Amino acid sequence: MNYCSRCGSPVTLRVPTGDNRERHVCDHCGQIHYQNPRIVAGCLPVHGDKVLLCRRAIEPRYGYWTLPAGYMENGESTEDAALRETLEEACARVELRQLYTMTSIIHVNQVQLIYLADLPEARFGSSEETLETRLFSEEEIPWDQLAFTTIRNALRFYFADRAAADPSFPLRHIALSPELDELVLIN
Repeated sequence: MNYCSRCGSPVTLRVPTGDNRERHVCDHCGQIHYQNPRIVAGCLPVHGDKVLLCRRAIEPRYGYWTLPAGYMENGESTEDAALRETLEEACARVELRQLYTMTSIIHVNQVQLIYLADLPEARFGSSEETLETRLFSEEEIPWDQLAFTTIRNALRFYFADRAAADPSFPLRHIALSPELDELVLIN
């Protein structure tokens, strides 16, 4: 950030009085510009014993497989964002069960929320953001072609939880950063 969005004057990166970290502060009007993590919301849609994946038609990771997910918009809940992204990317209507994974992606300033969801009918399709959509059994998952570590984690947790004698699908809280050993399960 170089200029204040309030008055257009130059900003300086410094620790404001009473704060504990650097912020962009306007040299003219004193406006403090906070930059906070972005929320990514999506679904892990389940139909029978299969999960729905989308092959990306956008960067980053064009051509790789992912769960339907994207940035939350102002004026919507995380649940609404997950439902909207699933409809936009997979042309699918799902019924949310519960929040399933919450990942703090520290190195890119994002928090990703993936909801476990039921796909009542095998009706889905492609969109401008998706090359193709497809239902996969656990054995068919293209593990080496998944777009993001967060998606791989969510799928691994899901299949492990599903195989448990008494599947409960607990909320997984994860911290992910290059400085960490890829994955730290918080709970």
